[in-house]
Amino acid sequence: MTRPHAPRPPVDPQAVDRAAAALHLPPETLTAYGPGVRKVAPVPPGPLDAVAADRSPDGVPGRLVLVSAVTPTKAGEGKTTVSVGLADGLARRGRRAALALREPSLGPVFGVKGGGTGGGRAQVEPADRINLHFTGDLHAIGVAHDLLAALVDNDLHFAALDAAKGRAAPDRAADAPAPTGASGLAPETTTWGRVVDVNDRALRSVTLAAGGRAERPSRFDITAASEIMAVLALADSPQDLRARLGRIVVGRQGPDGPTPGADVTAADLGAVDAMLALLRDALAPNLVTTREGTPAFVHAGPFANIAHGASSVVATRTALAHAQEVVTEAGFGFDLGGEKFLDVKMRQAGLWPRAVVLVATAKALREHGAGPDGDPAEADALARGLPHLARHLANVARFGLPAVVAINVFPGDVEADLAALEAFCAEQGVPTARVTAFADGGAGGEALADRVLEVLDATDAAPPTPRYAYPDDAPLTTKIEALATDLYGAAGVAFDDAAAEELARLEAAGYGRLQVCMAKTHLSFADDPKAGGLAEGFTLRVREVRLSAGAGFVVAVAGRIVTMPALPREPAAKRVRVGDDGTVRGLMQGEGGTATDAGEPT
Repeated sequence: MTRPHAPRPPVDPQAVDRAAAALHLPPETLTAYGPGVRKVAPVPPGPLDAVAADRSPDGVPGRLVLVSAVTPTKAGEGKTTVSVGLADGLARRGRRAALALREPSLGPVFGVKGGGTGGGRAQVEPADRINLHFTGDLHAIGVAHDLLAALVDNDLHFAALDAAKGRAAPDRAADAPAPTGASGLAPETTTWGRVVDVNDRALRSVTLAAGGRAERPSRFDITAASEIMAVLALADSPQDLRARLGRIVVGRQGPDGPTPGADVTAADLGAVDAMLALLRDALAPNLVTTREGTPAFVHAGPFANIAHGASSVVATRTALAHAQEVVTEAGFGFDLGGEKFLDVKMRQAGLWPRAVVLVATAKALREHGAGPDGDPAEADALARGLPHLARHLANVARFGLPAVVAINVFPGDVEADLAALEAFCAEQGVPTARVTAFADGGAGGEALADRVLEVLDATDAAPPTPRYAYPDDAPLTTKIEALATDLYGAAGVAFDDAAAEELARLEAAGYGRLQVCMAKTHLSFADDPKAGGLAEGFTLRVREVRLSAGAGFVVAVAGRIVTMPALPREPAAKRVRVGDDGTVRGLMQGEGGTATDAGEPT
């Protein structure tokens, strides 16, 4: 059912500065990017940790709350809406709360999902700016990525030119940097593609040719899937960003290279400082507010089914240093976004949340209970779908974290379904709260705020400690198998020959301690989007493996997942309208009465 959005009030240009003052952020660290938007960065040449240094009156670091959800359905579960409602509810309870959210990608904005700033009266503002170009972070990431791609092809071009002229690469000392065109990079091993921040299926597979010379296959990914997006989101300082950029692997040396078979990195191509210059401002987190004035750090936007799906480490650290409670969100269901938030982001950042809010809706659980070919309206569909919620709660418990179930109430929900959902959670020993933030704003998140504060207060004496799905020193294949069998419910994993060979090569090359980032459908526990939310006992097929050495993980591509999404038959772009006064309408789900309150992008 369509949920019409409340009319958007004009952006209060002073709201973001009041929010910054409430967090004790020094005015000199704020740079204006238009009404209602600020970059938070130290006065040059200060380090980022000078911004993150605790300035709260009580000197106590904030408590981190992760918002995740059941497996997404077409109706949408509303994680961002619930996150905003929870933060506003905490603020209404007198808490110094802040949000840490991802930046929307233009792919989903103009594709299926529409805008990614929440819904109804639970939104971050200015929504249009955030959903479009915002502060230019995604543009900077895309340009940095494509600059590296251009340098890769430039290296190949001049190597081919030297070969065509019958000249070997210039002699050089063994410890001297490789001159242009002499990195030894072999075209057939080159893995670095290009990116663009729109859904475009025609670019999934392309053929490149430089000036009519040898052609080679390549690809475009969406910018949110770029390794540079993941690098920026995980870096905790300019120095860390530099080091991570230098470790990015673009391919391997051929048999005629200085070290045949060795990885060729961005540092080998002399690309690091140019990329760092493009990303310098993008590393600083963005500060905006909710409609009710609650501070919101909206920064970085890696996808959760093809990257790690969480906002930046620097934004999270800054928020934790200045707020009492920080509400953050991971993409898709807990099996994908939640797991990666904990196993990748938290492990690399040295942080750990206090609790997990798991968003569920009666509509979603009915769909999971009905299955792909069933009727969600059947009387027992909800009862059949409740085990899906239980599986997600069990996965949360595997990480040693307490859970609160947020029941996001949709129009048309019947009292019997909501009561049955509450009763089931009570049987599981999990607290619940109904959330009506879409319609009621922060008032609709106060009950959830109360439940969350109760859980947080109970952890103060003994906060949860990190408990990961796999140890660092486990082989990469074991890490993948642990995720598949322990979290997804698979019977086992089948590795295509190419994937198995690459995993063995990565282990031998010293990458075995990296984390695993699973790239699979978000619509099922299985690798088949049509398998439904109750799938178990299946075999997970890993068909491809990609190294993201700069980000610190290995991407395991399962099933038919793609890293360049496609537009649907009726793209959200077709409903966007620009008025004579410049007002943009139609970016948000349900705005204009033509789109549903959709969840994450397909």
